[in-house]
Amino acid sequence: MTLKFIGTTSEHGNCPTLYEVEETGDIVVQGNRLTDPEHLTQLRDVGEGETFVVIPRELLTRFAPKE
Repeated sequence: MTLKFIGTTSEHGNCPTLYEVEETGDIVVQGNRLTDPEHLTQLRDVGEGETFVVIPRELLTRFAPKE
């Protein structure tokens, strides 16, 4: 898998960041993991091995592909 940097709204190289998988066009999101048990109970259809990250809306509106 080859990752291409798309963009970040963070300073000093910290997360959150978006990457594109060059072979598939899928998006990889880097961010702070959601760990609050109360928030996790609100999620649906969680698959084994899945995790969740919190990213600012600005990152998506600024850098996420529009297609």
